Amino acid sequence: MTERTVTAERVPPAQLAPQLRDAITRLNRRVRRARPVGDLTVTQVSALTSLRLAGAMTPRELAEIERVQPPTMTKIVAKLEDRGLVRRTPHPTDGRQVILAATEEGQAVLDQFERARDEWLAHRLAALDEDERATLHRAAEILQQLARA
Repeated sequence: MTERTVTAERVPPAQLAPQLRDAITRLNRRVRRARPVGDLTVTQVSALTSLRLAGAMTPRELAEIERVQPPTMTKIVAKLEDRGLVRRTPHPTDGRQVILAATEEGQAVLDQFERARDEWLAHRLAALDEDERATLHRAAEILQQLARA
């Protein structure tokens, strides 16, 4: 066992939790800034991503997922729709509702964003040594387990 491993094993969960949360938050913010030049806001990208991941849904459902008020989501969706990134279709059972879905162009925009973020992160990871990358690989597996729990 290396000294680094022994030290890490002695860190109590209550002390590790805020360090890990802070590191994940900061990295997430930095990765989110690594995006193609464009006029989409982080909120618009998030809403479009939710539609891609969860599939078609009502504006209210999207607002709940994004944790914003329905009037705010209405504005976000209107801007995405104006750009051709989201389409509205009638709800199959409720004539007062609509269903939102990402368009092919919306999917392509998200693909561009993901490629830019992956390229930024891959460039930073390439600067690490092999052991550090192996440690991060294992950490990513553990973080995925935590996220599924």
